[in-house]
Amino acid sequence: MIIDKISKQVITLALASIATVCSAQQTTSTASSELQQRIVSLNGSNTELLFALGAGDRVVGRDDSAMYPPEVAKLPSIGYQYQLNAEGILSLKPTLVIGRTDVKPPTVVDQVRAAGVKVELLDEPDNFAEAGDRIQKLGELTGTEAKATQLAQQLKTDVAAFEARKEELKDSAKKKAVFIYMRGPSTTFVLGNETNPGRMLELAGADNVMGKVGRSAPVTAEALIAAQPEVIVVFKHGLESVGGVDGLMKLQGVAQTPAGKNKRIVVMDDLYLGGFTNRAGKAALDLVNALHGEGIVVVE
Repeated sequence: MIIDKISKQVITLALASIATVCSAQQTTSTASSELQQRIVSLNGSNTELLFALGAGDRVVGRDDSAMYPPEVAKLPSIGYQYQLNAEGILSLKPTLVIGRTDVKPPTVVDQVRAAGVKVELLDEPDNFAEAGDRIQKLGELTGTEAKATQLAQQLKTDVAAFEARKEELKDSAKKKAVFIYMRGPSTTFVLGNETNPGRMLELAGADNVMGKVGRSAPVTAEALIAAQPEVIVVFKHGLESVGGVDGLMKLQGVAQTPAGKNKRIVVMDDLYLGGFTNRAGKAALDLVNALHGEGIVVVE
């Protein structure tokens, strides 16, 4: 009997030891796999999220739309997400390529996959729920699920603060706004509600006076003056590309609008406003406050 008890104890201890070793091996294997990841990110918002998840040290390449956090500038660029080439991507020896579903040209994706590289294309969110889903998906791809859950929860908290602020302003007059996209004086468009900046205006309770254009339309003096926007919203880099506020005022029709006459301009970082990342709730709150502010509001 004593021998049987000792034998059972030995077997129990042995099984426990095996389970511990297997668990340790699995953890080591997962950690090793994550450390071996070499990620090329094909668009700015996904790049931002990879850094927010703590996987920034695995990103070996990014596209030209990646501007946040500042350290992404040190990474090799593979060009712009809509003008990709397979050679540039493959030269960085990635094990994982992450991008948007609308990357161009699509043949590049086929070539990268044919080379044996895993490619994950994600829908670009245009609302807070989808933004949270994308965070969780990137967490799964990088083994950072716990951090992803934390970021997604913080996003919900930020959105709640944004919604509370909107409720406080519900009796205020709805602001007539327009978003002008600029890349130099000769490349100017108004953005409609089918774009992320347009959706953010809509979520913030503004009346996007050019919302019905869909995605975008060239800026014309006639259309802008007829729309009579009270506030003009622009990307920070776009404003810089035309020489600042003075350059914006020189664009056709701008000075003749109520926004131009009163210099009611909201300036926000490109990815902060349009990226729908984990910062989207804070960006929406900043936008709604800026829309109801005075003069030129630069959101830092």
